[in-house]
Amino acid sequence: MTHDDRQFLDLAIEQARTGWDEGGVPIGAALVHDGEVLAVGRNRRVQLGSAIRHGETDCIENAGRQPAKVYRNSVLYTTLSPCFMCAGTAVLYDIPRIVVGENRTFQASEDWLRSRGVQVDVVDDAECQALMQKMLTERPEIWAEDIGEEA
Repeated sequence: MTHDDRQFLDLAIEQARTGWDEGGVPIGAALVHDGEVLAVGRNRRVQLGSAIRHGETDCIENAGRQPAKVYRNSVLYTTLSPCFMCAGTAVLYDIPRIVVGENRTFQASEDWLRSRGVQVDVVDDAECQALMQKMLTERPEIWAEDIGEEA
């Protein structure tokens, strides 16, 4: 992981911590274009009563409308391996690279993303793992809901 990757993943981790402190799921994301942060976001399903505001979708929504060339030259940083909804959003906008904080807790879309030409770099970050372990221990019912399972 490069110094820049560490810096941008740390922004996603900060968002995940904020989401946890708000009573939500501790997953955060950052969208970076040519070394500049376009937006950050966090899973806000609980906070907004939303069905789709995962960390990655919240981040991309926060970036607002962008020309296609911006997305095609951006990197998405996320604290947890993306679900298919978030992966689909990244593919729709041709985001070429996703840096994943951890995939031990959850992993669904990485092979599919790679099959679509997306570079997926899993960094196995200890803090990302710790946040999700706390989630699984303290709020398992919210996590189950977030991934479409019964608690």
